[in-house]
Amino acid sequence: MRLVTLTINDIEVKAERGTKVLWAALDNGIYIPHLCAIREANPPHAGCRLCLVEIEGRPQLVTACSEPIVDRMKVKTETPRVRRVRHTAFQLILSNHPIICSECFRNGTCQLQELAVYFRVKLKQRRFQILPRNYPVDDTHPLFIYNPNLCILCGKCVWMCHERGDGTLNFAFRGMETIVSTFGGIPLKDANCVGCGWCVATCPVGALVPRTTKIVSLERMA
Repeated sequence: MRLVTLTINDIEVKAERGTKVLWAALDNGIYIPHLCAIREANPPHAGCRLCLVEIEGRPQLVTACSEPIVDRMKVKTETPRVRRVRHTAFQLILSNHPIICSECFRNGTCQLQELAVYFRVKLKQRRFQILPRNYPVDDTHPLFIYNPNLCILCGKCVWMCHERGDGTLNFAFRGMETIVSTFGGIPLKDANCVGCGWCVATCPVGALVPRTTKIVSLERMA
């Protein structure tokens, strides 16, 4: 193992060469917000854009979850530019997410709630037009419920399903129509799902929850 030295916010830290900036920071007690990052994922999803940082000598911001460290790298995680872009990225996520916390299984453990505290913003943002969804809730599986209306497309369940499950879940369609779905959109009970539960364990919001919870009515999501 070869360690390299870098500075993050003027703090000198050491980490194994090739480690991504995000994990080098977190392992040394320096917080960088993130939603979609999985340490083992290669390549990283890098979809939420909340882990953007500045690196000396780079004209553009980079995602900390995908940027490998090198010796003598200098990283800034809390500049005005970084905070501004992250704030916008977080509000864009909220514009496509129903805010029904009181009825959600993840209420109190939801990562969106935690990030709202970090960013000091209200979950019911008004900056961008709200883009409501009206997908059917899949409650056909005996062990868990999938509500695509609450999905933030972090990709964690897809990665887990392919790496530790049977590959039942994947991304479907493109652009604003992108969803996480089974092949052909068939119900989970008819798919190959073996019920390993990794997708539920890794979901940062209330899109995938144990069967014991109730389904939130679609009318509340309009």
